[in-house]
Amino acid sequence: MTIAVGDTMPSGSFGVMTDSGPGSMTSDELFAGKKVVLVSVPGAFTPTCSMNHLPGFVDNAEALKAKGIDTVACMAVNDVFVMGAWGKDRGVGDKVTLLADGNAEYTRALGLELDATGFGMGIRGQRFAIIVDDGVATHVAVEAPAEFEVSKAEAILEAL
Repeated sequence: MTIAVGDTMPSGSFGVMTDSGPGSMTSDELFAGKKVVLVSVPGAFTPTCSMNHLPGFVDNAEALKAKGIDTVACMAVNDVFVMGAWGKDRGVGDKVTLLADGNAEYTRALGLELDATGFGMGIRGQRFAIIVDDGVATHVAVEAPAEFEVSKAEAILEAL
Protein backbone atom coordinates (compact mmCIF):
# COMPACT_ATOMS: atom_id res chain seq x y z
CA MET A 1 0.00 0.00 0.00
CA THR A 2 1.31 3.43 -0.95
CA ILE A 3 1.47 6.19 1.66
CA ALA A 4 -1.38 8.68 1.29
CA VAL A 5 -2.43 11.98 2.82
CA GLY A 6 -3.65 11.34 6.37
CA ASP A 7 -1.55 8.20 6.86
CA THR A 8 0.92 7.86 9.71
CA MET A 9 4.48 7.52 8.46
CA PRO A 10 5.85 4.00 8.95
CA SER A 11 8.37 3.21 11.67
CA GLY A 12 11.90 2.61 10.51
CA SER A 13 15.45 3.82 10.61
CA PHE A 14 17.95 5.49 8.32
CA GLY A 15 21.69 5.67 8.06
CA VAL A 16 23.16 9.15 8.59
CA MET A 17 26.74 10.33 8.35
CA THR A 18 27.90 12.14 11.48
CA ASP A 19 31.14 13.96 12.29
CA SER A 20 32.38 10.73 13.92
CA GLY A 21 31.26 8.38 11.13
CA PRO A 22 28.16 6.36 10.27
CA GLY A 23 25.20 6.68 12.61
CA SER A 24 21.48 6.12 12.54
CA MET A 25 18.24 8.03 12.96
CA THR A 26 14.80 6.58 13.63
CA SER A 27 11.63 7.76 11.98
CA ASP A 28 10.45 8.89 15.43
CA GLU A 29 13.55 11.07 15.81
CA LEU A 30 12.92 12.53 12.37
CA PHE A 31 9.16 13.13 12.54
CA ALA A 32 7.89 13.28 16.15
CA GLY A 33 6.68 16.76 17.05
CA LYS A 34 8.12 18.29 13.87
CA LYS A 35 7.04 19.47 10.46
CA VAL A 36 9.30 17.76 7.91
CA VAL A 37 9.71 17.66 4.16
CA LEU A 38 10.89 14.16 3.19
CA VAL A 39 12.27 14.09 -0.33
CA SER A 40 13.29 10.92 -2.13
CA VAL A 41 15.60 10.70 -5.11
CA PRO A 42 16.38 7.59 -7.16
CA GLY A 43 20.09 7.91 -6.45
CA ALA A 44 22.88 10.10 -5.18
CA PHE A 45 25.18 11.41 -7.90
CA THR A 46 22.61 10.77 -10.65
CA PRO A 47 22.03 13.72 -13.01
CA THR A 48 18.59 15.15 -12.10
CA CYS A 49 19.06 14.33 -8.42
CA SER A 50 22.46 16.04 -8.21
CA MET A 51 21.92 18.97 -10.53
CA ASN A 52 18.30 19.90 -9.75
CA HIS A 53 16.40 18.03 -7.06
CA LEU A 54 18.76 18.20 -4.05
CA PRO A 55 20.14 21.66 -4.94
CA GLY A 56 16.60 23.05 -5.10
CA PHE A 57 16.00 22.03 -1.49
CA VAL A 58 19.42 23.29 -0.38
CA ASP A 59 18.78 26.65 -2.06
CA ASN A 60 15.25 26.90 -0.61
CA ALA A 61 15.97 25.58 2.89
CA GLU A 62 15.48 28.99 4.53
CA ALA A 63 12.26 29.67 2.60
CA LEU A 64 10.92 26.27 3.71
CA LYS A 65 11.84 27.00 7.32
CA ALA A 66 10.10 30.38 7.03
CA LYS A 67 6.93 28.43 6.15
CA GLY A 68 7.18 26.30 9.30
CA ILE A 69 9.34 23.38 8.18
CA ASP A 70 11.66 22.16 10.95
CA THR A 71 13.64 19.66 8.87
CA VAL A 72 14.25 19.04 5.20
CA ALA A 73 15.44 15.46 4.67
CA CYS A 74 16.51 13.78 1.45
CA MET A 75 16.44 9.99 1.27
CA ALA A 76 17.94 7.66 -1.31
CA VAL A 77 18.49 3.93 -1.62
CA ASN A 78 22.23 4.33 -1.22
CA ASP A 79 24.59 3.50 1.62
CA VAL A 80 25.53 6.02 4.30
CA PHE A 81 29.03 6.53 2.84
CA VAL A 82 27.62 7.47 -0.57
CA MET A 83 25.10 9.83 1.03
CA GLY A 84 27.87 11.45 3.11
CA ALA A 85 30.09 11.92 0.07
CA TRP A 86 27.16 13.29 -1.95
CA GLY A 87 26.39 15.83 0.77
CA LYS A 88 30.00 17.05 0.75
CA ASP A 89 30.10 17.14 -3.05
CA ARG A 90 26.87 19.17 -3.23
CA GLY A 91 27.73 21.52 -0.33
CA VAL A 92 24.64 20.53 1.64
CA GLY A 93 25.99 21.42 5.10
CA ASP A 94 23.20 21.41 7.67
CA LYS A 95 20.50 22.66 5.28
CA VAL A 96 19.25 19.17 4.36
CA THR A 97 19.54 15.96 6.38
CA LEU A 98 20.68 13.15 4.09
CA LEU A 99 19.17 9.76 4.88
CA ALA A 100 20.53 6.45 3.62
CA ASP A 101 17.92 3.74 3.01
CA GLY A 102 20.53 1.24 1.88
CA ASN A 103 18.26 -1.79 1.64
CA ALA A 104 15.16 0.15 0.51
CA GLU A 105 13.34 -0.94 3.67
CA TYR A 106 11.79 2.47 4.40
CA THR A 107 11.06 3.04 0.73
CA ARG A 108 9.20 -0.28 0.60
CA ALA A 109 7.31 0.56 3.82
CA LEU A 110 6.08 3.71 2.04
CA GLY A 111 5.09 1.64 -1.00
CA LEU A 112 7.20 3.88 -3.23
CA GLU A 113 9.90 1.57 -4.52
CA LEU A 114 11.07 1.67 -8.13
CA ASP A 115 12.42 -1.37 -9.97
CA ALA A 116 15.44 0.02 -11.82
CA THR A 117 17.05 -3.37 -12.46
CA GLY A 118 16.70 -2.76 -16.20
CA PHE A 119 19.18 0.12 -15.78
CA GLY A 120 21.52 -1.88 -13.54
CA MET A 121 20.46 0.08 -10.44
CA GLY A 122 18.40 -2.51 -8.55
CA ILE A 123 15.49 -1.44 -6.38
CA ARG A 124 15.42 2.32 -5.78
CA GLY A 125 12.99 4.89 -4.46
CA GLN A 126 10.66 6.79 -6.71
CA ARG A 127 11.16 10.54 -6.93
CA PHE A 128 8.77 12.10 -4.42
CA ALA A 129 8.28 14.64 -1.65
CA ILE A 130 6.07 14.22 1.41
CA ILE A 131 5.17 16.94 3.89
CA VAL A 132 4.89 15.33 7.33
CA ASP A 133 3.35 16.98 10.38
CA ASP A 134 4.12 15.17 13.66
CA GLY A 135 4.38 11.82 11.89
CA VAL A 136 1.32 12.23 9.61
CA ALA A 137 1.59 12.75 5.85
CA THR A 138 -0.21 15.98 4.94
CA HIS A 139 0.95 16.24 1.30
CA VAL A 140 2.23 13.44 -0.95
CA ALA A 141 3.75 14.33 -4.32
CA VAL A 142 5.01 11.40 -6.39
CA GLU A 143 6.51 12.03 -9.80
CA ALA A 144 5.34 10.25 -12.93
CA PRO A 145 8.15 8.27 -14.60
CA ALA A 146 10.88 10.54 -16.01
CA GLU A 147 9.16 13.67 -14.65
CA PHE A 148 10.45 16.36 -12.30
CA GLU A 149 7.65 18.76 -11.40
CA VAL A 150 5.53 17.95 -8.33
CA SER A 151 8.36 17.03 -5.94
CA LYS A 152 10.74 19.91 -6.58
CA ALA A 153 11.34 22.52 -3.90
CA GLU A 154 9.31 25.21 -5.62
CA ALA A 155 6.25 22.95 -5.83
CA ILE A 156 6.58 22.03 -2.15
CA LEU A 157 6.85 25.71 -1.20
CA GLU A 158 3.60 26.33 -3.07
CA ALA A 159 1.94 23.41 -1.26
CA LEU A 160 2.82 24.86 2.14
